[in-house]
Amino acid sequence: MSVRIEKLVTSGTFSLDGGTWDVDNNVWIIGNDDECIIIDSPHDAAAIIDQVRGRKVLGILLTHAHNDHIGAARQVAETVNAPVYLHPDDVVLWEQVYLDVQPDKQLKDGDVFQIA
Repeated sequence: MSVRIEKLVTSGTFSLDGGTWDVDNNVWIIGNDDECIIIDSPHDAAAIIDQVRGRKVLGILLTHAHNDHIGAARQVAETVNAPVYLHPDDVVLWEQVYLDVQPDKQLKDGDVFQIA
């Protein structure tokens, strides 16, 4: 079975050091008809969940933890029952958005995530 790469663009804001900007962010969904991973989870949880189309989500992999890349991560994770992966160096940024919950798993340089 082949694996495909899907791109979804969501729009929202990015805030850093007292400034806020309107931005568009890419969400990448990689997988097949049965399972997938989500790379980044910005702004619009409903749009991301809709793009998954009922597939089993093996994980939500975050490239980094600026608020415009993680803003929908917890809602998507809870809805699709998938763990959130983040590099440990980005937890300090994660905690600016999610005060009471940590990412589910660490994703470190050189880690491999297998799909299909």
